[in-house]
Amino acid sequence: MVKLVFEKVEGFILRTQDYGETHKIVTLLTPTMGKVGAIARGAKKTKSRMAAVTQPFIHGSFLIQPGTNLATIQQGEVIHSFRKIREDIFLTAYASYLAELTDKVLDPKKYDPVHYKQLLQTLEWLEQNKDPEILTMIYEWKMYQAAGIAPVVDHCVNCGRKENLAYFSIQEGGVLCQPCHNKDTYAFFLNENLYKLLWLLSWVDLERIGNISVREENKRLLKQLMDQYYERYGGYFLKSKRFLKQMDMLRDS
Repeated sequence: MVKLVFEKVEGFILRTQDYGETHKIVTLLTPTMGKVGAIARGAKKTKSRMAAVTQPFIHGSFLIQPGTNLATIQQGEVIHSFRKIREDIFLTAYASYLAELTDKVLDPKKYDPVHYKQLLQTLEWLEQNKDPEILTMIYEWKMYQAAGIAPVVDHCVNCGRKENLAYFSIQEGGVLCQPCHNKDTYAFFLNENLYKLLWLLSWVDLERIGNISVREENKRLLKQLMDQYYERYGGYFLKSKRFLKQMDMLRDS
């Protein structure tokens, strides 16, 4: 007689995809098991109990049956639906990007539960009307650190000097001091405020973030740096990133 094993896990739904006519496959990010792929049988049926708990951005409690390839979700209960995000197309664009970036970057074999806390905290701040662009850049940096591709910002990437850090080099993978900036003729000049913001992004704790006010001009430059840096070192094409840019253009028009 085969003994069935079930586990109760808290999780956040990063991604869903249809499976057959009535089922879904979901990717859960959990604090205890990392990323888990699971099938939710009947979740596409409108009246199914699974329908409500297997939507994107659901933070819930799930009873799963582990499997060789996919687990099976037996039951689920919503802890937080992030309803405000769902009802705002711009916030939805940001949340979609954060979820896809997390799914692409995190290695299931090298999982740290702090990533789970960082994602939930970022989404909670989004619901509380904190600046979504700043939040996204901070979270991007955390993901770069998790993937081992974060740029060096606390010392010159060429000589190690910690003074006169005035340039950011995508080519060299971090900041350059004044004497070393000729290592990259395309390096971005950073005034004192921009360098402080770049350094802030690298170390700030998402749980402690306040209302960070950044001039639009500086914000645009930081976004440009982050985008170009990811294009050079990220290695993944993100559909949600393109959609987010379209939403930003629509909002700014």
